[in-house]
Amino acid sequence: MSTASGPGHGRPEPHLTVVVGERHRLINLAYRLLGSAAEAEDAVQEAYTRWFALSRQQQEAVASPGAWLTTVAGRICLDVLGSARARRERYVGPWIPEPLPDRTEWIGGRAGGGTGPADPADQIVLDESVDMAFLVVLESMTPAERVAFILHDVFRYPFAEVATIVGRTPAACRQLASSGRRRVRAARNPAPAAGQAGLVRRFKEAWEARDIETLVGLLDPDATMTADGGGLVGTVLRPVEGGGSIAQYLIHIAAKAPGLTLLERTVNGRPGLVAQHTGVPVTVAAFDFTGDRVSRIWAVRNPEKLRAWTGDAQT
Repeated sequence: MSTASGPGHGRPEPHLTVVVGERHRLINLAYRLLGSAAEAEDAVQEAYTRWFALSRQQQEAVASPGAWLTTVAGRICLDVLGSARARRERYVGPWIPEPLPDRTEWIGGRAGGGTGPADPADQIVLDESVDMAFLVVLESMTPAERVAFILHDVFRYPFAEVATIVGRTPAACRQLASSGRRRVRAARNPAPAAGQAGLVRRFKEAWEARDIETLVGLLDPDATMTADGGGLVGTVLRPVEGGGSIAQYLIHIAAKAPGLTLLERTVNGRPGLVAQHTGVPVTVAAFDFTGDRVSRIWAVRNPEKLRAWTGDAQT
């Protein structure tokens, strides 16, 4: 991001290096708050637009540009979350957060290849706070809960600062974060990370072989599969429940799409699968585990959420 120097002085705007350097952190914060790389980029861009709309004198009066940008970006995200609840009531089928590839597979905004300047979402750190299970739990929170929890528990902001963003008292923000923490603890499934990649590989091989017996054995009996097509592509509109039902559905899909290619990929920092048709990613699947079995599958098919995998530009 470049800006003009101050009039007649040939000097950069105050704190310019610090301001631009905040972008990485703000993108990471906004993606966790919104569950969408595109919306995160828009929110951060809006925060920067408001900063550069300030006069030189107003900018110089800001003691901490980073704190100012965080406050503005946080409030923008809070507003977006509020409006998103209404939009998602009209969404066709379940809404799943936007999946992200490993940064080694995201080059120039294109997963698996391409050239050009890095996409801002390439800067998103893929840690446990962006795995799909975590993001789905965040979707169950109120906007204020989500913002307070992410700011305090993930980014370690003190409640006094959280309060200025959420517009509540520090004590109220403490309660909001605590409520969010309880939701996360109730939903998390402890599973050894070491065996997840091997489990996904066996799942892929059984799916390719249309081996329903092995698939059922790899799935938890109470497993759930949720698909997000957004009304733009065909998919199930309600979660498929039960390991046997999921296995039968997957075998049905394999029979209907014989040209489908399954690839093992990192999805939001954890082992996942990408289904390609004629070389184009059409589904990104994220997994959660209970013990040594798959307990949840999130299959994102909405093409608008697959831009990081297909290289399609946001318009």
